[in-house]
Amino acid sequence: MSSSDIFIGETIGTAMLVLLGGGVCAAITLKYSKAKDAGWLAITFGWGFAVLTAAYIAGGVSGAQLNPAVTIGLAIEGGTKWSDVPLYLVSELFGAMIGAVLVWAAYYGHFQAHLTDPEIVEQHSANPGLVKQKRTSNPGPVGGVFFTAPEIRNVVQNLTTEIIGTFVLVLAILTQGLNNEGDGLGAVGALITALVVVSIGLSLGGPTGYAINPVRDLGPRIVHALLPLPNKGGSDWSYAWIPIAGPLVGGALAGGLYNLAFA
Repeated sequence: MSSSDIFIGETIGTAMLVLLGGGVCAAITLKYSKAKDAGWLAITFGWGFAVLTAAYIAGGVSGAQLNPAVTIGLAIEGGTKWSDVPLYLVSELFGAMIGAVLVWAAYYGHFQAHLTDPEIVEQHSANPGLVKQKRTSNPGPVGGVFFTAPEIRNVVQNLTTEIIGTFVLVLAILTQGLNNEGDGLGAVGALITALVVVSIGLSLGGPTGYAINPVRDLGPRIVHALLPLPNKGGSDWSYAWIPIAGPLVGGALAGGLYNLAFA
């Protein structure tokens, strides 16, 4: 697999992942969207289908890792060369930022209408004390379209949740190679991975919004900070390290356990 294959596949694949995943978040968040308030099931299945689509697009080019936690897990397991890891990580982050910009472009008018709606502006600015009482920060009216945030802010709990969720994801990906031929499951593997993401969202996503992918959170968070969105609020940088560190630790633990138990 050449460097250009890795860069092209991971950039395009991760862009598609974030476009469709962030798109479902925009669809249920923005006030004038037809899918407004569609709920948690829509988010979990939307992200699952986003993984499925991105994996099919990039699988034949770069292997469709699309996630630094997966890349680290595969490097520890031995399926990815450590020398290729930096290129994977940079490509995944670049793709995630492109995907976030495309979400903004697709919903441009809705972002403008939502963020200038008097009811929305008042709701997110009038009572910061209530926000603190609910034990959540205030990343602004559209922060959830771009990045994750916990319902209860507790560093140990939030970090643990992200570690566990990512551990499940990466272990499920690594063990797909344990068929009789030892060559993975091909296209069926992409479907299984997508369903695992749905399962993680339904079972473990409630506490933190299940980033389980550092660039899925960091790339759009950077874009949120840079975009000229009116009344957008902050980008919640004090929390940003948790959806980076947690998934990386979870992916590394999954790679280590695979080598101990399955290799």
